Amino acid sequence: MSRNTYRVSKEQDISGTARRRFRPYPEYKDSGVQWLGKIPTHWGTDRLKYVVTISNERSYDPESALPFKGLEHIESGTGKLLTSTEDGNGEIGEIESSSSHFRPGDILFGKLRPYLAKVLKPDFEGRCSTELIVLRCGGNIDPQNLSYQLLSSGFISWINSMTYGTKMPRANAEQIVNTKVPLAPLPEQHAIAKFLDRETAKIDALIAKKERLIKLLQEKRTALITQAVTKGLDPNVPMKDSGIEWLGKIPAHWEVTTLKRIGDLQAGAGFPDEEQGLDSEDIPFFKVGDMGLAANKKEMIDCPNTISQSTARRLRAYIFPPKTIVFAKVGAALLLNRRRVLSKPSCIDNNMMGFIPAYCDSGWALYWLCGLDLGELANPGAVPSVNEGQMRDTPVVVPLLNEQCLIAAFLDRETAKIDSLVSKVKGAIEHLKEYRTALISAAVAGKIDVRGRA
Repeated sequence: MSRNTYRVSKEQDISGTARRRFRPYPEYKDSGVQWLGKIPTHWGTDRLKYVVTISNERSYDPESALPFKGLEHIESGTGKLLTSTEDGNGEIGEIESSSSHFRPGDILFGKLRPYLAKVLKPDFEGRCSTELIVLRCGGNIDPQNLSYQLLSSGFISWINSMTYGTKMPRANAEQIVNTKVPLAPLPEQHAIAKFLDRETAKIDALIAKKERLIKLLQEKRTALITQAVTKGLDPNVPMKDSGIEWLGKIPAHWEVTTLKRIGDLQAGAGFPDEEQGLDSEDIPFFKVGDMGLAANKKEMIDCPNTISQSTARRLRAYIFPPKTIVFAKVGAALLLNRRRVLSKPSCIDNNMMGFIPAYCDSGWALYWLCGLDLGELANPGAVPSVNEGQMRDTPVVVPLLNEQCLIAAFLDRETAKIDSLVSKVKGAIEHLKEYRTALISAAVAGKIDVRGRA
């Protein structure tokens, strides 16, 4: 294989690209642009500000345009603009006087995290927040081609290299528009954009298919847990009415009780800011966000914060024992229905609650709590929440202790299989996203010749 051949890996292989090889252009020259490197000899470069204008229009017809309030799920150039009619209450929100008017064909480019270096091409008219700049293409650059250039890994890395601010990194608009971009002949720009439209659509469709598979696997996992903890493992066991509508029939020898009869529930404690951020004290101190860390899939292992025994006593913070099952008790995190297990004596923050198993198997208790939808139990209001009283009186059906252990072992084994498959599918999605980025970067920078493929 030629050293100048562009080839997808086995992991990145998708339908329609099977082991495809892309040829380079016949000749290259130095672009003089750090993020570009060499470009085809017949291409040129120019500063972004000479091929686009930055729209600073402040007015538009409110009868024909939707105001813009923010961004939702914007990623890799795909996503959704969140308008004020989609914010949950349908009311028109206040529009910043400094916001810019955009229209179809414009390109929105983020200059501030979390939208930094994200790209979106709106298909409707409106205003955007000052976190974005509005780029309007001139006649010598194809808007779709430029949007792909702005998504290329080289351009994004260049923008990231010039950011400032630690808590909220941002790039200056002047720096962005002074960046040089490649300029192929206009018909070639159209061809590159058309090629990438087709190929990225294939990749996006496959990613969507795999994401649907993950959703189905997660639903299967939830159904498996619910079936095991409410019906048991023996399909032929005699059943009885539980007396609880959402539980229905349960094995006849199981007991109906409440959580407070099989363990204790305790809320976490509030910690002043000056007591947080320490990483070398005796006791782990977990915040609600720590449940989402990669290492904390089941047991809470990764702990960015710790406190001392003396601090815990002074603040009267309860120290939860190992095998405590912790979960969020307030806010959006509650709706994620995450359950985690403490592996050592720990403290938790006041947005969390812990269930301490006393008269049941801790493994079974974890799965029982995983089967509860806290969103259904939460108090009504703008901010969902549950309290200790509610949780203590939550109904629970309890098998014999040996049966609890069998159920926990069965679910450990079966959920591990599902989790492994989900992990593999997520890995495949990451490979596809990497391939998508690599293909865009190679095409817009002239590393591969797609003429004749569009």
